[in-house]
Amino acid sequence: MPNLMPDNTPDLQAASAADDASSMRVLRQFRIVFNAVKTHFRQVEREAGLGGAQLWALSVIERQPGIGATGLARELDIHQSTASNLVRGLVERGYVVAAREGVDRRNVALRVLPAGTAVLRSAPLPFAGVLPGALASLDAATLARMEQDLDRLIKVLDADPEGGKVPLAQL
Repeated sequence: MPNLMPDNTPDLQAASAADDASSMRVLRQFRIVFNAVKTHFRQVEREAGLGGAQLWALSVIERQPGIGATGLARELDIHQSTASNLVRGLVERGYVVAAREGVDRRNVALRVLPAGTAVLRSAPLPFAGVLPGALASLDAATLARMEQDLDRLIKVLDADPEGGKVPLAQL
C-alpha cells in the first residue's frame, strides 16, 4: 500500500539539527557563566588565601558583628551545617572569634578579628562573587523569565533542590 502521508523527513531532520545547535549554544552559555564564576573565585583564593565562600561569610560577619551561625546561614542562603563548617574554618585560621554572649548562653556570637579584617582589605570584590551582582543588575522581567526557564531545566534534570544551598565557590 502506498504511503499517502507527505514525506517530511528532511523537515524533521532540519528541526532536530536546529534544536541540537540551539542546545549546544545554551550549553556554551552555561560554560561561560560558570567559568566567569570559577575565575573570580580562583582570583579570590589566590589574592586572599581564602576560599570564596569563607570570604563571603567573613564579610557578612564583619558587616553584622554578633551574628550567629543561623543568621549567617540565612544571609548566605545556605544550610546551617554549611555555615557552621565555614565558621569553624574561619575560627581555626584566627579570622573570627565565636563567643557566647547575652542572656541566652546557648547562642554563639561571631566577630571578626584583626587578621580577618586584614584579609578582607586584601581580597578582591565582590565578596559574594560575581554572579549575585550580575543577576541583581538585570531587570525584573528578565529575572522572572530566567527563573521560570531554570525551574523547567531543574525539573528535566530531576535535580535535588537542596543543591541550591551549596555556595558556588564550593562546587
